Amino acid sequence: MHEKIAIMTDSTSDIPKEIIEEYGIQVVPLRILYKDIEYKDQVEISSEEVYERLEEEIPSTSLPSPADVMELFERFKTEGFTHVLAIHLSSGLSGTAQMIENLSHQVEDLVVKVVDSKNISMGLGYTVIEAARKLAQNVNFETLVAHVEDILSKMKVYFVLETLEYLKKGGRIGKVAGTLGQILNLKPIITVNEDGIYSTHAKVRGRKQSLDRLFETIKEHLAKPMHNVAVCHGAAKEEAMELFERIKNVGNVGELLTSHVSPVIGVHTGPGTLGVVVYSTE
Repeated sequence: MHEKIAIMTDSTSDIPKEIIEEYGIQVVPLRILYKDIEYKDQVEISSEEVYERLEEEIPSTSLPSPADVMELFERFKTEGFTHVLAIHLSSGLSGTAQMIENLSHQVEDLVVKVVDSKNISMGLGYTVIEAARKLAQNVNFETLVAHVEDILSKMKVYFVLETLEYLKKGGRIGKVAGTLGQILNLKPIITVNEDGIYSTHAKVRGRKQSLDRLFETIKEHLAKPMHNVAVCHGAAKEEAMELFERIKNVGNVGELLTSHVSPVIGVHTGPGTLGVVVYSTE
């Protein structure tokens, strides 16, 4: 049987638009819920708009709409796809992967494999990009899934926040120490652990030190060849570009991308979010 394979992910993957278009990656949006209105993440609302409204209201976030997911599955079938690789944000941070898994059982004549990336932002995004690149080499579904499982363990995400307040309010603080940090001006470098939840990689005091330490952390990875790196930010463009330049000059970087965190991530991390994803391509 000839396989026609689609790749899907969700809007927290932060993949640059031109890459989504180049590989035909399908993105299902999570939702942002205000008291009186709801928006589709990255489709109907931008991160900037979320940040501008944080003073008056911190919205909540929700899973993709089941109708959107089912519609996408049906479209895959109409377009002749036989297999779908669905790679989603960490089950430790959201029920998205589980929901898509549940919905996939309602679809006939479509093989759907759901992968929990145990990651977020470009940690998820780069996994999806690598899957799309592998698929472009005309591999079969089994090989594609094995390739993705292999790179999952190589993705490392590190990020710093201007404040821990939003992570706390959204109940996403995980293993990151909260209240004390605010008092001491601690700006921890946060990572996503093997269970797919946030944990503290390093405790640093003050913004400048945290950015320097973030750079040093990436530099340690880049001591070994060869790595792909992505710098992502939420309302921290200048600092992101500065970090981008510093990383560019280190060497051992195969590809260096920049992207913007999705509105859903912005709700939980607030403005001033700066993150880096690094993984070995050896």
